[in-house]
Amino acid sequence: MTVTDLSPRPGPPALVLVAHGSRDPRALATVRALMERVRELRPGLPVHLGHIELNEPLLPDTLAALGDARAVLVPLLLSRGYHAKQDIPEMAAAAGVRARVAAPLGPHPLLADILHARLLEAGWRRRPASAVVLAAAGSRDPESRIDTGRMAGLLAARLGVPVLPAYASAATPTVPEAITALRARGRHHIAVASYFTAPGRFATECAAHAPWIASAPLGAHDAMAELILHRYERALGTPVTAAA
Repeated sequence: MTVTDLSPRPGPPALVLVAHGSRDPRALATVRALMERVRELRPGLPVHLGHIELNEPLLPDTLAALGDARAVLVPLLLSRGYHAKQDIPEMAAAAGVRARVAAPLGPHPLLADILHARLLEAGWRRRPASAVVLAAAGSRDPESRIDTGRMAGLLAARLGVPVLPAYASAATPTVPEAITALRARGRHHIAVASYFTAPGRFATECAAHAPWIASAPLGAHDAMAELILHRYERALGTPVTAAA
């Protein structure tokens, strides 16, 4: 006689989106929209939001509400740096939750696709003397610069024009310095690609320097939701189809 196991099956670990936080209300609206898009793509997966600072819910509060549930924390960050390496793991450890911390979203080919789409929305078209400044937040961590440089390379391959990384703070070159360097190379149609998850002060300041066009931040693009789920699955060690 076959005995059927009727005990409840454990559900999947919760996915916790970890946003930095911003005083710009558009940032919170953007990450909430992104969270809803992830939920639409993966019905039945518990998806939560926690912020490092400035916005509620704060990450420690989100983790406390999970109790002893398993979770994967997916940083809405675009490179390695202090928040990804220290802040988020330390908050998870202090909360005592059974959690894994996924890799930051960038660099990744899907982000190059999104950056290209945002540039097209802003009026991008390739010209003989065109180039792009990839405007990022910036970090003192050298691995962050490596990651942003790799992303610039992915976007350059996607667009077929030079792409220089530049930073809003904590690193050089700045956006104006990168624009000057490209002009010295004979590039006269220079776009600024906003390499930010959501609108905020840094994105606004970088876009203001654009001599031609500036794209919107990555935002709640479908491919962003796909990339979040990819990082979640990679952290769990489950098979995925997207490129690493």
